[in-house]
Parts: sequence; C-alpha cells; structure tokens
Amino acid sequence: MQHRKTSRPNVKIAVISDTHLRVPDQRLTEVFNSHLADTDLLIHCGDLATFSVWQFFCQHRNFHAALGNCDEWQLSTHLKTLQTVNLHGLRIAVAHGWGSRSEVSRNVAQSFGPDFDLICYGHTHIQDWSIVSGVQMLNPGSLTSPRDDKPACVAIVDVDDEHNMECSFIPVD
Repeated sequence: MQHRKTSRPNVKIAVISDTHLRVPDQRLTEVFNSHLADTDLLIHCGDLATFSVWQFFCQHRNFHAALGNCDEWQLSTHLKTLQTVNLHGLRIAVAHGWGSRSEVSRNVAQSFGPDFDLICYGHTHIQDWSIVSGVQMLNPGSLTSPRDDKPACVAIVDVDDEHNMECSFIPVD
C-alpha cells in the first residue's frame, strides 16, 4: 500500500500599507477586485486612515490590519498596534512601525522577536523584502504615495507547503 504525503495547498497573501484615504475610491475598488479579493489572506500594515476604509477591506474573508499612527481614533477600538496571524502553521506578525526610516524594520523585528515566519510592516512608504535577525521582513510600500521612486504597489507573497516564500511587488498605478 502506498502512502501519499498530504500537504496543505499553496497560500497567497496580499500585503498593503499606508493607503491614507478618507473614503474608498474607484481606484481602491479596482485594486481590491484585481489583486486582493481572491487571496487567502489580506494584510494591511496600518494607516488605513479612516473607519470607512477599514470597513471596505473587511469585505475580504480573511482580513487583518494593524493600527497606524495616522489612523483615526475609531479604529483603535478595532485594531491593535501589534497583530499576529496564524495561517496553516505560518506565523505572521503585523505592525505599522515607528522611528526613523532606517530604524523601522529593526524596531518592528525586535518588538516581535524571532518566532515568526514573516513580519509585515509599513510606515516608511518604501518597499522592503529582507531578513532582519533571521526573520523575513516585508514592507509593501504605500498603496497611494510611495517614497522610493517606485510605483504604488501591492505585495503578493506566495507560500508553498514547506513555508518557502516568494514576494512580488505588483504595480497598481
């Protein structure tokens, strides 16, 4: 009798940050429908800005977000500064970030520690896919106002059944 190894299906994670919108607009709806709606997990790394934008993203079946420094006060009753998510055994941490641009990834990594497979953060509006203290870090940049001479984008992380990750930055301009 042969035994087949069973594994969980590959996982697709969309990560965005720093939308800074007062209300959901047509462009956000198009980005959601084209790049976010069909993912297994949608992460927002803070600075959604308003309650109505948060409500818009809540239509995703598996949406998680961290509170950012520019989010209105109503969001503080729904979001935490530091969030954790477990998806099929993949340990994910989410924060907006704080400090100077050169210190943000280190600050966030130190806050969560080494027990995560992926730490997602924002705040700098600059894309980053790097390893800090042995942990994979991801900053998708800003969905509306990037600061690194790159287009606004969505980060898509494809994860295989052994938790190997590949990240693609998908331009949305």
